[in-house]
Amino acid sequence: MKLIDELFEMYRDKLSGDEEDLDMITFAVLEGYNHDDLIEIVKEMNEYELQYFIRLYMMETLKGKFAQIEGRKEDGASYFRHLH
Repeated sequence: MKLIDELFEMYRDKLSGDEEDLDMITFAVLEGYNHDDLIEIVKEMNEYELQYFIRLYMMETLKGKFAQIEGRKEDGASYFRHLH
């Protein structure tokens, strides 16, 4: 994807590429885009990029939902342990 290639070239010698750096870059870049801009980026993706993009979104969203369930279970278990 052109945007990713440009970002990589821009920051490859400036940042380590750890998760914190990548979060910072992506949040900063996305702040400058509106809905229409983002749709244009998606339209420029080839089939593989689009499938990869959707797969990552689905995986991360499902991870978040399962983490919420686990968090609730732990909170409940902790609550009930204190009642006994």
